[in-house]
Amino acid sequence: MNVGVVRETTEGERRVALVPKVVSALETKGVEVVVESGAGLGALIPDALYVEAGATLGDPWRADVVVKVAPPTDAEIARLRAGQTLIGFLNPRNQENQIPALKAAGVQAFAVEAIPRISRAQAMDALSSQANVSGYKSVLLAAEKATRFFPMLTTAAGTVKPATVLVLGVGVAGLQALATAKRLGGRTTGYDVRPEVAEQVRSVGGQWLDLGIDAAGEGGYARELTAEERVAQQQALEDAIKGFDVVITTALVPGRPAPRLVTAAAVEGMKPGSVVVDLAGETGGNCELTEPGRTVVRHDVTITSPLNLPADMPEHSSELYAKNIQNLLELMLVRSDAGEASFAPDFSDEILAASCVTREEG
Repeated sequence: MNVGVVRETTEGERRVALVPKVVSALETKGVEVVVESGAGLGALIPDALYVEAGATLGDPWRADVVVKVAPPTDAEIARLRAGQTLIGFLNPRNQENQIPALKAAGVQAFAVEAIPRISRAQAMDALSSQANVSGYKSVLLAAEKATRFFPMLTTAAGTVKPATVLVLGVGVAGLQALATAKRLGGRTTGYDVRPEVAEQVRSVGGQWLDLGIDAAGEGGYARELTAEERVAQQQALEDAIKGFDVVITTALVPGRPAPRLVTAAAVEGMKPGSVVVDLAGETGGNCELTEPGRTVVRHDVTITSPLNLPADMPEHSSELYAKNIQNLLELMLVRSDAGEASFAPDFSDEILAASCVTREEG
């Protein structure tokens, strides 16, 4: 069996699906790895390190299993053949995705976003590993854009109060944002429509903003709010947001536009120089004034909505993602008595059944 590692072609994508350390681990299990020349350059990994790890430089699109990060383009799908397997981010919950094209091409595809959030699958959960990066980086971005200090500073010229930071949406990214903001000295508060995460907010040193709304959904995500709940939440948040120096939003509902949590009125009520970092820009944004992929200033408040933050930290993002892919691949392998590896996914396994978005029936 062989696995192909492609060079990403999506603009701004600097991650790579496998790193040399993981290549070495797979080679010991009888898996041959073919790497496209230059695949790791965005993550500062030269071809020589892959060769040292046991990989071969060549055409990865001919491999039994092709692994990548970003969803494939039409041109990339055209390079695949029937019977091959593709593993990567495939946007299965979005209406516009390449899954029908992959099915038409006869390609078996596994979407890492569809890996169930169960204990046994944590080591394969690429959404969570990359969300950690986004949450961390969002705070650094907020600190860069802010006109005030994060920590409390006591100087001969007087004492500066710590920044107040509100994180809306307390999933993996939100918790990492809270923890990072706390490390920088901010006074942190978290909010989510799932009240059961309040204890997690407190565990990283944050306070809990309780608005009295419970909208816990399936798979660890929030459900969509009713019209009445949205009105109540919007008014309560509008009042609360005005008291914070930094607001970081991470709220997502799978398969739907991001919920609007920060209204234009809330932004207008924030102190001049405050910052909103909206991590939900790819699905429309949590802030009414967000312009996805851009940084704008409205009412003297900076609103920034970066897209694909993990690609801004490609070294560690790639390491984490590669380990996710390794664990997923190993779940699909069967080894002979002679030590040879073969690719034989067992679709009775709930992880593989859930993450496989297209395959030959029977």
